Amino acid sequence: MTYNRVETPRLSDVIMQRMESMILEGSFKPGQKLPPERELASNFGVSRPSVREAIQKLAAKGLLTSRQGGGTFVSKTIGSSFSDPLLELLGSHQEFHYDLLEFRHSLEGLSAYYAALRSTPADKARLQQKFEILKATYLDNDPTKEAEADAAFHLAIAEAAHNIVLLHTMRGLFNLLEKNIVENLTHLFERDNSRSQLLEQHQALFDAILSGDAELARQRSHQHLAYVEEGLLELSKQETRVERALRRGQSSN
Repeated sequence: MTYNRVETPRLSDVIMQRMESMILEGSFKPGQKLPPERELASNFGVSRPSVREAIQKLAAKGLLTSRQGGGTFVSKTIGSSFSDPLLELLGSHQEFHYDLLEFRHSLEGLSAYYAALRSTPADKARLQQKFEILKATYLDNDPTKEAEADAAFHLAIAEAAHNIVLLHTMRGLFNLLEKNIVENLTHLFERDNSRSQLLEQHQALFDAILSGDAELARQRSHQHLAYVEEGLLELSKQETRVERALRRGQSSN
């Protein structure tokens, strides 16, 4: 009888796999600076040379980048599935905003649902922080800041859902979401009481997640996006009426 030899994995490979898992689950985020080697070695209960070797292997895979004298960072390109040329192409497409809103209905509805079911105390604390930042931006009357805070809040919900595919899809869409939200908010703020309406919707979504009511959280997410979509359609109709009136005026002259 022959036996296959049992290979003992290298310690650096075990550490590398642990760190890969932490990147996937969002414990280490794109662009985040890693703790020093000494701290990582202590946390993993291993030697610094093993940690250093694991970092070198992750850097070779393109997951980490090192800066001379500046530390080691998670690659910013992780999850960047939408490049700038594609972003510009999508932004110029007439139906882009409505197509993205339709996609957000599915994606963010699921994120809210699972965040209500799975969010940990740490997730809820992070959501609270992002929500407070979002609330503060409504006082600044700056759609760009509001869009950044809005997208960050929805990304925090995806992180709290603890679904790797959802999280990295949201991360890949992050820049796209920011640009879309800026344009949506710029138009929506032309409506009366739109800021207070949006704040109430985000508050309701946040409360549903904290309460652990998954179905209600999904409903709140859909209601928020439906409000945005209805507002954009209403404003689009108004613009069409104005253009028509201008054409009539020009033809009569």
